[in-house]
Amino acid sequence: MKICLPTEGKNGLSEVVHNHFGSAKYFTIYDTSLKLIEIIKNDNEHHEHGSCNPVGSISKYNIDAIMTNGMGRRAVQKLNDDGIKVYLLDGNTVNEAIKNFETNKLTELTSENACGGHGCH
Repeated sequence: MKICLPTEGKNGLSEVVHNHFGSAKYFTIYDTSLKLIEIIKNDNEHHEHGSCNPVGSISKYNIDAIMTNGMGRRAVQKLNDDGIKVYLLDGNTVNEAIKNFETNKLTELTSENACGGHGCH
């Protein structure tokens, strides 16, 4: 399974997770089977509110799940429509978030419980 996290930089497992998925400078992709990390630049970092294209930068990486501190309903719906699950992350670093994911402690975000606007998660 490949998991994508929004990150501040390119420091792998020790990297700090970014608070907003769409405006993160990088995406850290972790393959749970192979235990490998790949870091990519977010080409859609500077977007207008409501026009985030979460699938654009990561589509060719066959992502299965995304972890984030919160995400709008439309973005969650776009990802779900493409077969990508979205989870509310727990942890400050990629390593902490991955450990919590692997213990099934995370809440899945759907269009029903995602953010309706700024000010939530």
